[in-house]
Amino acid sequence: MKVDFHFHLEEGPYSTGWIGRTARVLENVHQDLRTLHAPSHSLAWVNELTELLRDRMETGCFSDTWLAYYFEEGKKRGIERFGMVDHLYRFTEFRSYYEKHMVLDDSPLGRMQQYWLDRVCVTSIEPYLDAVRRAKAAGYPVSLGVEADFFPGGEEELGALLSQYELDYVIGSVHFVDGWGFDNPEAQELFENRDLVELYAKGFEYVKMAARSGLFDIIAHLDNLKVFNYRPDESQLLPLYEDVAKTLKEANVATEINTGLAYRYPVKEACPSPSFLQILNKHGVPITMSSDSHFPDDIGTLLDEAMDLLEAAGYTEVIYVHEKQRITVPLRD
Repeated sequence: MKVDFHFHLEEGPYSTGWIGRTARVLENVHQDLRTLHAPSHSLAWVNELTELLRDRMETGCFSDTWLAYYFEEGKKRGIERFGMVDHLYRFTEFRSYYEKHMVLDDSPLGRMQQYWLDRVCVTSIEPYLDAVRRAKAAGYPVSLGVEADFFPGGEEELGALLSQYELDYVIGSVHFVDGWGFDNPEAQELFENRDLVELYAKGFEYVKMAARSGLFDIIAHLDNLKVFNYRPDESQLLPLYEDVAKTLKEANVATEINTGLAYRYPVKEACPSPSFLQILNKHGVPITMSSDSHFPDDIGTLLDEAMDLLEAAGYTEVIYVHEKQRITVPLRD
């Protein structure tokens, strides 16, 4: 059964590139719907597309129309269950949590991350919650979640914040080590001066702490430190993979195969690696599938390949979460 249990609606910082990418979604979707009537790349065609973009900007990413693009495109690609999780750093209710744990000082990294946070944390969580609830009420097979960054020492605060909202599930992720957002391309040079085995060991220690915290149903993209291809020889990481897998199993926390790094980042490999997948399966760690899409026309990207990787690693089942309950289904129907 094909599921996509980790995808997003929108994310800044906003740029001309972001506008172009959003316009390309509208072009792709409306070509499929055959609602662009003028000849391609004519003046009349670009005027039609401009009107669609204007409407998208006015109604925003929480509109029923924008959400429907994800579900309809996903349905065409064979997805039967959806899980929507916007990043908590988008929402003003969680800003103070990030401010406490990110490097936001007057260093080059701090100034860059402050610039980033100011441009991504731009909305309340309430319109997001309302949008996904409307989609559920309309009959779309979607579960309501969030993706929450784990910071050591922030467990109590994050738990208190999350407890205020009625969610089907929470994905935990590690995007920061020592307050450094390591998947930001503008800060990737900081990998150069790190001992990579020690860095991965610390990142995986965060993953284990997140699993033990009791806050998360699923831990995302376990080895996303590889995002920019800074990787030690994998043989040095195998004992760390074993420790992570044991911890996830003991904590009864699921993980995912996430294709986002494979089609959006330099590493061009899904998370986790094939070797890591085999170890996770050996320890019986439940797993789901995720495209990590941030735009409707990316939903389901490479999930067929992900199913092949899961099968090669020995998995025969995947999970999704419905009304806070983990559901196990066959990988192949």
